[in-house]
Amino acid sequence: LNPIPYRKFSPALPAISSPDHTSLKQLCKEGNLRQALRLLTAGAPGRPPSQDHYGLLLDLVAAKKAAAQGAQVHAHAVATGSLDGDDGFLATKLLFMYGKCGRVEDARRLFDGMSARTVFSWNALIGAYLSAGSASEALGVYRALRWSGATGVAPDGCTLASVLKACGVEGHGRCGREVHGLAVKHRLDSSTLVANALIAMYAKCGVLDSALQVFERLQGGRDAASWNSVISGCMQNGMFLKALDLFRGMQRAGLSMNSYTTVGVLQICTELAQLNLGRELHAAILKCGSQVNIQRNALLVMYTKCGHVYSAHRVFREINEKDYISWNSMLSCYVQNGLYAEAIKFIGEMLQGGFQPDHACIVSLCSAVGQLGWLLNGREVHAYAIKQRLDTDTQVGNTLMDMYMKCQYTEYSTHVFERMRIKDHISWTTIITCYARSSRHFEALEKFREARKEGIKVDPMMIGSILEACSGLKTSLLAKQLHSYAIRNGLLDLVLKNRILDIYGQCGEVYHSLRMFETVEEKDIVTWTSMINCYANSGLLNEAVALFAEMQNTDVQPDSVALVSILGAIADLSSLAKGKEVHGFLIRRNFLMEGAAVSSLVDMYSGCGSMSNALKVFNGAKCKDVVLWTAMINAAGMHGHGKQAIDLFKRMVETGVAPDHVSFLALLYACSHSKLVDEGKCYVDMMETMYRLEPWQEHYACVVDLLGRSGKTEDAYEFIKSMPLEPKSVVWCALLGACRIHKNHELAMVAADKLLELEPDNPGNYVLVSNVFAEMGKWKNAKEVRARISERGLRKDPACSWIEIGNNVHTFTARDHTHRDAERIHLKLAEITEKLRKEGGYIEDTRFVLHDVSEEEKVDVLHMHSERLAIAFGLISTRPGTPLRIAKNLRVCGDCHEFTKLVSKLFEREIVVRDANRFHHFRGGSCSCGDFW
Repeated sequence: LNPIPYRKFSPALPAISSPDHTSLKQLCKEGNLRQALRLLTAGAPGRPPSQDHYGLLLDLVAAKKAAAQGAQVHAHAVATGSLDGDDGFLATKLLFMYGKCGRVEDARRLFDGMSARTVFSWNALIGAYLSAGSASEALGVYRALRWSGATGVAPDGCTLASVLKACGVEGHGRCGREVHGLAVKHRLDSSTLVANALIAMYAKCGVLDSALQVFERLQGGRDAASWNSVISGCMQNGMFLKALDLFRGMQRAGLSMNSYTTVGVLQICTELAQLNLGRELHAAILKCGSQVNIQRNALLVMYTKCGHVYSAHRVFREINEKDYISWNSMLSCYVQNGLYAEAIKFIGEMLQGGFQPDHACIVSLCSAVGQLGWLLNGREVHAYAIKQRLDTDTQVGNTLMDMYMKCQYTEYSTHVFERMRIKDHISWTTIITCYARSSRHFEALEKFREARKEGIKVDPMMIGSILEACSGLKTSLLAKQLHSYAIRNGLLDLVLKNRILDIYGQCGEVYHSLRMFETVEEKDIVTWTSMINCYANSGLLNEAVALFAEMQNTDVQPDSVALVSILGAIADLSSLAKGKEVHGFLIRRNFLMEGAAVSSLVDMYSGCGSMSNALKVFNGAKCKDVVLWTAMINAAGMHGHGKQAIDLFKRMVETGVAPDHVSFLALLYACSHSKLVDEGKCYVDMMETMYRLEPWQEHYACVVDLLGRSGKTEDAYEFIKSMPLEPKSVVWCALLGACRIHKNHELAMVAADKLLELEPDNPGNYVLVSNVFAEMGKWKNAKEVRARISERGLRKDPACSWIEIGNNVHTFTARDHTHRDAERIHLKLAEITEKLRKEGGYIEDTRFVLHDVSEEEKVDVLHMHSERLAIAFGLISTRPGTPLRIAKNLRVCGDCHEFTKLVSKLFEREIVVRDANRFHHFRGGSCSCGDFW
């Protein structure tokens, strides 16, 4: 740019008189720029305004950032010849004005045209570039100053402070150290202004140690800005406790807080959730009565992070002149604290206040709508974003995709993604997650490949999203490939390691899960919980319980998720003693008895055969949601208390809790195991007509089981044919089981064919079909079906039973001789059998031995069933009268059922047996199931 000359007009122009100094000064003090300009230009001939007058007016122009009026003053100064022979004062004032008004190019042109430049001129130009956000240009001016070698022009404290600020903005720590050296050389480092700038520069460059050293050396010259700089530096580098300690030191030094101090310390309170300190600051602000918007907004954010919505709302109401930060902070407060409906209502208030939602508001609003799943409101927000042309923003687009994903409308998410002009890695991660969570796993994989082709940087979050697709596909091969990719590219952080561990567990890869678990050095609660879930889901229940005990010996404290996981494992293990230990832990640590925790306790106690404890937990819960009611209904059904389950269902409806699909499933299960056929049919109709719930395959299977157990196998078959859905394996399995019990072999063959057609890789189905052939006496067909298990490479889970004695769970399989007390157990079992024959008239029913062997061998097979071994061990390991609790992974056969009834009578023991279907409470020679199971 061409420099602006000093003498643009002829000096022969008529002179203008100088205005009255007092009047001009008063006008400038009042901020009356228009009148001040008039007074400046309306002087008497021959008396040009003094440089002081120009200085006063230019300061006002700079304060108001009135660039046009500043140019007029400049022109007037040129016209009156006031710049002739200027010593640099007026030109510097003009430079300062142009810089404050953002006219950097004009400032540079003026600077280049100056014949006499002082250090103040250089400072003004450096400040102009800094104000315009051009820190690199500011550093360039500083270098030009150093290289110019102008006589008598050397950097002063203001120069170095401005340059250090530029170094901090650019992150040039090396340049900052050079300036520090210059300051030491010229003994300017003891200046408070320079020292404060050094502290800020080192903090921004991440060299906090140097910042603290500068602060320590500044003993006598510390002012509020010094403390603010060092506190802010600690905060920028994540050292919040150090920052808090410095704030306490500032208080001890007797320095009063200003707005910068208050805002900085409130940010510390926000990060550390120091509510009490935040309240102290709030009280101090109210006491001094100097609240400004920036302080109130900081208070609002602090109360938001600390979860005090009421206090945040009160602060918001006290703000007289609310700005966008105030409105958005209050909206964010509602969203962050889960008050999503209130956030949506708040938008109406914001519109009434004359504020149009901006970018930040749209992001918060989309989050609230997504959490609520309110699609209609979400589309309204989307339409507004399109209307205001905010939808082209990448962050808004990402949030809209996430909102539609949570509303379960994948197509809308795809539409938003395709319309986005600029897609970052968050955009790709969101769309991959969207496809994975909507079970469109192959499309998720395809998007991942597209992202790689587009050169998008793959981060741990994206790997986690694609692993979610692996989980849905149950493919460990792809999970291993992604694991290898993460290792090669150094992406394995703790979160991703936990995710990979969890995916291996879901895919049944226990070995790989354990390997990953062992490689995690700093294990957190998620790591331990994922490994516990892996063991539990793979049936390794003892290992899950042992790992939980190992976790308690570390510094990691179980949270509610971990406790829910271990309670599920304990319920499957039927370990009442360990369940009570976890319950006691919950009470001692003051966990809230609500939500998933209390529901899991009910499931655990019912799964361990203790209905009384399950009822105590249920009745003690203050807030009963649909999950808790369903857990209690299911517990009653498992124990054969069908009437009680129906009564619980009625009570739930009376309290205003609406049943869901799982509630009806538990209720139908209870009706099925209590022979309540009419009631079961009634509730199926209620489910469809009153609650508008479409039955699942499992509901239809319960109805088939209900009819089949009652001996109405033909009616069950007709019901299957009338189903609006194509029956799946669970329905045919229910029919086959009923046909086997009631000897309807013809219909059993129909169900068997369908079952093997639908699930050819389920070994349990082959065993069930083989048993049907065996009961029909078709031993050849039975052997052929069992041979197909080996041909397909399938493996049948062996029958096993387990019993808890003390703190140990003892497991037995049929004909088991591996137990350390095997000899005593078999002698005791022989003694029991002999006593039952003599005193109870027990005769073995060999019809339940489905093997083509002699009668003597069949009797031996019955004697070696796993539950009998568990009963014998229980009798020799406990005191007389102690209840025995036994669990079995398969259905109890009819002969063992009769055997256990006689044991409960002759040995005067209560025996609780949980088989694959339900609970049997044996007492005094009878069973709670009434021989119907």
